[in-house]
Amino acid sequence: MRPQSLIFSFLGIYALDRGTAISSGSVIEVFARLGVSEEAVRSTLARMVKRDLVTRLRVGRKAYIELTPYAEAVLRDGRRRIWETGAVNRDWDGTWTVVGFSLPDSRRSTRHDLRSRLVWAGFGPLQSGLWIAPGTKEVTDVFDALDVDDHVTVLTARAFRPTEAADLVAKAFDIEQIARRYRAFLARWDVTRPLPDAPDDLVRQLLLHTDWLQLVRQDPHLPAEHLPADWPAIRAEQVFHARAMEYERPALKVAGDLLDGITP
Repeated sequence: MRPQSLIFSFLGIYALDRGTAISSGSVIEVFARLGVSEEAVRSTLARMVKRDLVTRLRVGRKAYIELTPYAEAVLRDGRRRIWETGAVNRDWDGTWTVVGFSLPDSRRSTRHDLRSRLVWAGFGPLQSGLWIAPGTKEVTDVFDALDVDDHVTVLTARAFRPTEAADLVAKAFDIEQIARRYRAFLARWDVTRPLPDAPDDLVRQLLLHTDWLQLVRQDPHLPAEHLPADWPAIRAEQVFHARAMEYERPALKVAGDLLDGITP
């Protein structure tokens, strides 16, 4: 896992909506428990400042970090994906959001960025320049800063014979790859004692949340009725909730002993 992903999980749990800034030294101390070096933490925080994810404050000789409004929006989206959207789409209404685009070769880099953003937003490539996602998706953010509005068409649609929804799922999405990710999660967390070498439940909590958020962000949230009956996301979601509850109180106690925060 990248240090930034872990730090983002940490900030989502212990900084979001708390109105506090956390000392850099506290963050370094927490991540030393995960085997992340002080140098790696400092360089990651510096990159996060440049990306407008955190700001630095100085009080006396201590440095503190505080979430920016942009980071808060990203973290709230992650929290919705974890606790509200869920891993299994049982409420699909049969509609698809369709994005068609055609960019000239002179904008090859933009084309690559657009594809990456579509994957992140839950879209899959149906055919060249035509991508789909289940449900009605708000895609304005996908196109932000890319200057592609004149090259993109966005529609909502439903499958019509001879096309079947199951065929669209099979063509546009790698079902087995998604399933493998969930099985890997279960192999790590659906055991009697996960991560026995971890020093405490704060470490387990941060690794668990980071694992899970990466999973659900990569999951296109496909309709349950078009997935195998033994879809591993069902069990994985149950395991995540059980482990998250198990680690919450002991992790909070460890964090309370380590964290130095102020209200700006």
